[in-house]
Amino acid sequence: MTSIARPSPSPSPAPAPAGPTVVHVTVSDPRARPLLRELGEEYTARYGEGAHDELARYPDEEFTAAHGGVLLLLLEGDAPVAGGAFRRYDGTTAELKRIWTHSAHRRRGLARRVVAELEREAGVRGYRRIYLTTGPRQPEARGLYLTTGYTPLFDPEADPETIGALPFEKWLRPAPGQDGADRP
Repeated sequence: MTSIARPSPSPSPAPAPAGPTVVHVTVSDPRARPLLRELGEEYTARYGEGAHDELARYPDEEFTAAHGGVLLLLLEGDAPVAGGAFRRYDGTTAELKRIWTHSAHRRRGLARRVVAELEREAGVRGYRRIYLTTGPRQPEARGLYLTTGYTPLFDPEADPETIGALPFEKWLRPAPGQDGADRP
């Protein structure tokens, strides 16, 4: 009997990398240091001495689950490449704070991922609305929020320097079983 050579099956393609890992941390976690350090440096470079104080404006506890908040990082291996937080603003609103992408990892969509993860987490925790402010000298942040569906609560045609802090909001989709009755 003649044996017919059959081609061996092609190996399955390797799964695409999932991207950075999301971890929830506390402000005191050593992995959060690059986020806080680089944010402080950027605030100082854009707004001058004293701007670094923005990072100490709220107690660290406000970014913990026990107080209605969260601080998360995106890690590649053990290295933080992006991160952000929210705190309880009121009973239905989370306030985004400290959105950051490491300077060596920008232009990769990581900030969008951080915002999406924070929105998802806020929704899981029952928040219906996201509120945030960004500084007038942060056009990258302004662009991020505009392109991710946030509504400016200011005249976007005005000179940002004449406004000061630029407020935005976004209403989250109701979770299944919620009717959205408290949404305007």
